[in-house]
Amino acid sequence: MPFAYYDKLSAVSKRTYRRSDEIARIPVPGIEALVALARAIESALAAAARPEVERACQALIDGLNGRLATPSVRVRVLERRPADGGGELQGLYEPDEVTGGFARITVWMRTAQREQVVKFRTFLRTLVHEACHHLDYELLKLPETFHTEGFYARESAMVRELLGEAASAPAYGPGRSTPSGSGS
Repeated sequence: MPFAYYDKLSAVSKRTYRRSDEIARIPVPGIEALVALARAIESALAAAARPEVERACQALIDGLNGRLATPSVRVRVLERRPADGGGELQGLYEPDEVTGGFARITVWMRTAQREQVVKFRTFLRTLVHEACHHLDYELLKLPETFHTEGFYARESAMVRELLGEAASAPAYGPGRSTPSGSGS
């Protein structure tokens, strides 16, 4: 079932939305080797060491991009989340068209109000969420990236796999074997 904003999309955007919604998981070759990189973020976060968190995040994202043959992304980890009346910003993906160079992921390691270090699983989910936006463009070749049920399923599956937990969603949705949907 599409989210409420679906009705306001153009016909072209609705097709992209539906395509995104069909894809429940992105299989990452050799993802087991990335579990240690994900766990390195946990120890750096526990030490509240921003430069180490940033290096660990960059290593994980480089590992994902390397295994998926997608372009590099620069990762920035900043201290305190920005906030306004609408809430806190947890992460941000900016494609290369926006940055004028490399695509960029920005995540914040402390909450805005209490300035507490974000819990590891929440932080990893935010990092992976932003990486999924990158993969929508670069791997799945979607012209837009939407928050669909499929998008959140891809995010959740990847987080579980990066934590060494079993994947639960089929790759690319029912009857699909490739990101472009050209499978059976």
